[in-house]
Amino acid sequence: MTSSFDSYRPEESGQRRRKRIEGEDATTPAEAAMAGQNRRRRGAGEASGMREMTNAGDMQFESYYGRPVVKAPPWRGPIALYLFLGGLAGGSALLGAGAHVTGREEMRRATRLVTLGSVGIGTAALIEDLGRPERFLHMMRTIKVTSPMSLGTWVLASFSTLSGVLGAIEVDRMTQQRLPLQKVRPLVYSTEGPVTLGQAALAPLLASYTGALLGDTAVPTWAAGRKHLPFLFASSASLASGGAAMIMSPTTQARPARILAAAGVIGDVVSMHRMKESMHPLEREPLETDEAGTKLKWAERLAIAGGIGTLFAGKSRAVAVASGAALLASSVLTRFGVLGAGLESVKDPRRVIEPQKARLAARRAAGITDDSITTAG
Repeated sequence: MTSSFDSYRPEESGQRRRKRIEGEDATTPAEAAMAGQNRRRRGAGEASGMREMTNAGDMQFESYYGRPVVKAPPWRGPIALYLFLGGLAGGSALLGAGAHVTGREEMRRATRLVTLGSVGIGTAALIEDLGRPERFLHMMRTIKVTSPMSLGTWVLASFSTLSGVLGAIEVDRMTQQRLPLQKVRPLVYSTEGPVTLGQAALAPLLASYTGALLGDTAVPTWAAGRKHLPFLFASSASLASGGAAMIMSPTTQARPARILAAAGVIGDVVSMHRMKESMHPLEREPLETDEAGTKLKWAERLAIAGGIGTLFAGKSRAVAVASGAALLASSVLTRFGVLGAGLESVKDPRRVIEPQKARLAARRAAGITDDSITTAG
């Protein structure tokens, strides 16, 4: 008796058909023993191609029911905005601390207000992505030192609190002490030095932890760049904050901002190229193609143009503003480009599987076979 599935079975050779008939038609013990011997021979002859041919074709990198091998995080525009604003706030806080120490009052005021606005809007963008404000509070119920997200939440909360104090001091000065601080005004002003020091200590962490956060995921492009993303984001934050200070501060006081911006441009370009060189071609592909690749190409062009502009911004206010705007745009495109490249990288299963196989082969070739990742087989 046959079924509709027999139509998929390849045609058998006459020799194998006779052996099967001999086994099925055996009526005596001797014939049954001979049939069993034939079956054992067929099992032993598997390597010689005597068994049924397989219907499986060449291996294709397809996901189960069309789903990606790695699930992409649900991060979109608000998170990219937070990545940019967090870096801008961190870099501006460092410049504000330097301006406070060196007596650059206008630059101090500008950078502190930029810090307060950036961290405020950035936190709002983060909460909007979470969906409900209480989820941000839930993230603070514990501290996990091995989790960039847990540490980043506490860094953001602490940094925002200190930035609020310094921002209130600057606004109170600008309005000639018209804020309703009343009896607590002397106390608030007395904390300016320690608060500035604490904010400056947290600023580098705020500017770079998001790079570590992305690299800690299983997203192929981000995971492949986990050693370079924190440096890339810190460099991007430096050039962005330097550009903002160049726009909002007098050229006579903005020399530290120009130095920070130029250093950020060098770090940004070098970090991006080294990150790409360390990646498998398939992991690097989303950084160089499609919409994300276009954003990152323009980010590099604007960064270089803004960096060149910093060399002449000390003599021209117009050049300072144009260069600062280019640097800010470069940082925005970098954050959106890196986020988009990671989300794009999970769509093709090859970007997950082939780099892993290549790294496994490299470890075996290097003789590393005594751990839980590779085996000698």
